Amino acid sequence: MSDPEYVGLGGWTPAELAVPGEVRPVVTAPDGVLSRPGPEVDPTSDEVVRLAADLVATMRVSPGCVGLAAPQVGVSAQVFAVDVTGHPKALTVHGVFVLCNARVVEASRWKAGREGCMSVPDLTGDVKRAGRLVVEGALPGSGRPVRLVTDGFEARALQHEIDHCAGLLFLDRVAGAHAVYQRKVYL
Repeated sequence: MSDPEYVGLGGWTPAELAVPGEVRPVVTAPDGVLSRPGPEVDPTSDEVVRLAADLVATMRVSPGCVGLAAPQVGVSAQVFAVDVTGHPKALTVHGVFVLCNARVVEASRWKAGREGCMSVPDLTGDVKRAGRLVVEGALPGSGRPVRLVTDGFEARALQHEIDHCAGLLFLDRVAGAHAVYQRKVYL
């Protein structure tokens, strides 16, 4: 999929889903759906399109949320939404987007950084993640393959959501108990 035709989102917006999203409740640990790898999906199916719209809707009403994966709304599937627009730590910003069956194809510039999660509301932790990332996946609705090149905070958010789809929480990536903290600010 390294063909230049597939670089970037090509102007994709949630409006292309053509269905209204519904806000879903967010699942918290230790719910089992958070620890099971999700199956790949058919990005063109009506069910996945509705799920994508629901992820965007739920993310938009959740203060401070920059990403939300299907397992976090109780669905075992490789689908997630990201939007780091306006975040002070964001360097590269692709706006709001949803990816299906995403995978990391290149990762470099590793650095530790603090992460939190709506599914682990009382804790944060220091997680080492790639600061530069290339991800390939498919857009919901059209199923069009995409290749995103990103860095900084958006790269961290993508890795966090891809981990959710693989059944991993940020707590599975911390170096140990010394790198886990009580959340000080609730948004």
